[in-house]
Amino acid sequence: MSEAARRGTLVSGIGSFYTVLEPDGTRYTVRAKKKFRHQGMTPMVGDEVLFLPGAGGENGWLEEILPRSSVCVRPPVANITLLMLVVCPEPAPDLLLMDRLMVQARRQGIRVCLVASKSDLDPSLAPTLREEYRGSDTLVTGVSSVTGEGLDSLLSLMHGETCCFAGQSGAGKSTLINRLFGLNLETGEISEKIRRGKNTTRRAELFVSGDIRFLDTAGFSLLEIQEIMDPSEVRLAYPEFMPYEGTCRFQPCLHDREPGCRVRMAAESGEEDVSIKRLERYREILQEVRTAWRERYD
Repeated sequence: MSEAARRGTLVSGIGSFYTVLEPDGTRYTVRAKKKFRHQGMTPMVGDEVLFLPGAGGENGWLEEILPRSSVCVRPPVANITLLMLVVCPEPAPDLLLMDRLMVQARRQGIRVCLVASKSDLDPSLAPTLREEYRGSDTLVTGVSSVTGEGLDSLLSLMHGETCCFAGQSGAGKSTLINRLFGLNLETGEISEKIRRGKNTTRRAELFVSGDIRFLDTAGFSLLEIQEIMDPSEVRLAYPEFMPYEGTCRFQPCLHDREPGCRVRMAAESGEEDVSIKRLERYREILQEVRTAWRERYD
C-alpha cells in the first residue's frame, strides 16, 4: 500500500465511481480497483476506506476497505450503529418487515429505534407501538415533521452515531430528515390509487451534521432475510424471550408451538412483556429461516 494513501468514508456511489469524504470535509471521486470484484467484495456507503486521491483532475483509486462493524444488505450500507425504522399511520406499518430488520440489526449489534412518524395524523400510533414492543428493548418515539413534536429528542438520540433511516416507501423518511437537518431531499406523496408511498430515494447517501452521520435510503415494502442462519439463533434477537430461556419444558425450545413453552404461555396470559402479535410474527420469521436452512445446499 502506498504511503500516500489517505483515510476517508464512502458517502455515495454511482456505478463504479464513489465519493470519499475526508475528516476535514474534503471530497474526492474515486474508482474501485478490480481486486475488490475478484475478492467478491462490493464497496458500500458507510465504508471506512483507504484511498489515493487523483492528480491533475483525474479520479483517484479506492485502495482498501477497512473492517466493517456491521453490514446491511438491503439497504446496502456499512458501519451503521443506530437503525431508525420509520413507520407512519398510512401506509399502515408493516411490523413483520420491521421485525425482520430488527433481527438483522440485533445480530450485528446495531441499536434500533422505532420512529412513529406523522404523529400529527395519529397520536395513538407511538403508544400502540410501545405496548407492542414493551419487552423488546426497542426505543419507540413519536415525531411530527409538521408540528416538530419529538424532533429534539430524536436528535439527542442520534449524537455520536452513524444512523440509517429505513422503512416502507411513503413513511416520511426524507421529509423527516429535511426537517431535522435543514436539507432539501426529494420527497413523495402517497399514491391515492394504491395507498403506498412513491419511492423517491434512488440510492443510499451518507450525510454529516456535526457529530451525527446519517443515511437516507431507498424505501421498500418487502424484504427477505438475506443470510442463512441457524433457526435456533432467531430467538436470540428477541430480548423479551431471554427471561424465559431454559425454563420451557423441552430444551432447546424454539418458542414455536412446543408443549410447555413458557414464552407462549407468557404471551397468551397478556400480563407479561411478550406481545402475542410479535410472537406470531416471530413464528413467521422462524419458518422462513427454517426453510432457507433446509434448502441451503440445494
